[in-house]
Formats: sequence, C-alpha cells, structure tokens
Amino acid sequence: QVQLVESGGGLVQAGDSLRLSCAASGRTFSSYNMGWFRQAPGKEREFVATIRSNGRTYYADSVKGRFTMSRDNAKNTVYLQMNSLKPEDTAVYYCAAKWGAQPTGLKENEYDYWGQGTQVTVSS
Repeated sequence: QVQLVESGGGLVQAGDSLRLSCAASGRTFSSYNMGWFRQAPGKEREFVATIRSNGRTYYADSVKGRFTMSRDNAKNTVYLQMNSLKPEDTAVYYCAAKWGAQPTGLKENEYDYWGQGTQVTVSS
C-alpha cells in the first residue's frame, strides 16, 4: 500500500511559477512509476506528466517546455515544477503511483494509487 500526499498548490498570476510536491510512503519508492494528472472544473481528469522508475519523463503537449517532473528517491518525493503558468492550467492536480510495468504511463487506469489532490489557480 502506498499513500500519496500532494502539496504546493495555490493562487498565482499568469506567468508565475509553482512547484508541486508529492510525498509517498513505502520503502520501494524508487521502483514506482509516478504520474501527475489534473482535473479542471467541468472537465475530465487529464494526463500531465510521468516519470518512470528509470528516471525517464514524458509530458502532455499542453505543458511541454513549461513543466518539469523530477523525483528524489531518497526523500520518497516527486515534484512538478510549473513555469509560465496560464489560466488554462487551473485545476486540481493529482499525484499517482504504479509499481511495475505500464503500457504507456499516460492513462489514469494504469495507476493504482492516488493522492487527494492540490488546487492550482492561475489568474489572468
């Protein structure tokens, strides 16, 4: 069982930066593939970024070049550095984890554990 706790959300202006953190419980964190998803009001939850257990990262086209996902296995934590934020980035951001192989790492149903979410609001 893995518990995930997100933090770092808040209210910022367009163009600002935020760094989200996701702290995970468990002793095999380095073996987990981790993901960030987001859900805007009235919309379905969507993929943002993933970092594999080997450190490789993949991003949604909408955030590529602006967001960076990283992990610190010693701290059992993943991060999402968000720069040049836009109003359309406003959403609840969720951290997700999966131990073992995944077909792509880009879909919700490929993850077994989820955090409670953290709100990010970007004003224009």
